[in-house]
Amino acid sequence: MLIDTSATGLVTLDDGTKILPPNLIITSLDKIVNWGRLSSIWPTTFGLACCAIEMMAAGASHYDFDRFGIIFRGSPRQADCLIVAGTVTKKMAPVVRRVYDQIPEPRYVVAMGSCACTGGVFRTYSTVQGCDTFLPVDVYVPGCPPRPETLLEGMMLLQEKIRKEHFRWSPWR
Repeated sequence: MLIDTSATGLVTLDDGTKILPPNLIITSLDKIVNWGRLSSIWPTTFGLACCAIEMMAAGASHYDFDRFGIIFRGSPRQADCLIVAGTVTKKMAPVVRRVYDQIPEPRYVVAMGSCACTGGVFRTYSTVQGCDTFLPVDVYVPGCPPRPETLLEGMMLLQEKIRKEHFRWSPWR
């Protein structure tokens, strides 16, 4: 909804952003920082099983994560999101945690697949029953394995979560 006050040319958007022609935008710092973050999510991938193939398909040309600003990174030090795709064993959990700890703040976690979300069908001594036992998971993407469209929807949910954050960019939060 646009409200035009024709005397000054000021256009008010319904979310609190004001536009003054020709090129002046007035908004809060939270909205600017969150817009920049949600428009450029760089996940590092941790593919452990069959879900990794679907994650690779989501990044390929047919589904094209690049159009949302989502670019897979090979190094956790250049990433801001961790996608855990597949079965996490108790032997791999410390390695996944170490990769998570290398990601700079603010960082986000997406658990992809039934095994990463809840342990899946593997109720054994060696399988972790969900990534949330050792990581703070932000978005769960269910399925066995989930389709690339489902991962795309999960990343869009993460973008909405980032859009609503308040004061997360500050060192005094």
